[in-house]
Amino acid sequence: MRDGLQAHRRACAAAHHQERQFAKGWNVRPPVDVPEGHKLCRGCGEIKPHSEWHRNATASDGLATCCKACEAIRGARRSPQAPLGMTEAERDEMIASQMGLCVICLKAPAVHVDHCHETGRVRGVLCFNCNSAIGKLGDDPDAVRRAAAYLEGSPWKPTLVAPGVYRLPS
Repeated sequence: MRDGLQAHRRACAAAHHQERQFAKGWNVRPPVDVPEGHKLCRGCGEIKPHSEWHRNATASDGLATCCKACEAIRGARRSPQAPLGMTEAERDEMIASQMGLCVICLKAPAVHVDHCHETGRVRGVLCFNCNSAIGKLGDDPDAVRRAAAYLEGSPWKPTLVAPGVYRLPS
């Protein structure tokens, strides 16, 4: 309305909206009585205090849609190994076979599942830095060899053989 107010009370408008949704055959959730300072989690069905919820500035009540416990479970399903078809037990078994360490640096704990982007095959579990380095080198073994030669002090500069033709060091 021009005066900035609704034509009907909020409760009446909500009830009318639910009636229309039900008439269309849509799933209508019944209203739930929740005490002040609490919220119903649609994930686990429990009523929990606001301290059990993450903040969400874009939500109408300022809280997330699921409680912290349900969000942790959902986060585990969205973990890096999930799209690779690995279970958490398989990942843990792979980490145990590596003695809990990254197979490249042998220092940091292994937490990131590494895989070939062409075949999708899981190669191992690495630390964040090693996994990131391999990704930034484009999963290219030659680039990794050149990087290793550079770090070892070998000159990597190409030699000019003919105009526009360079020979890379071996």
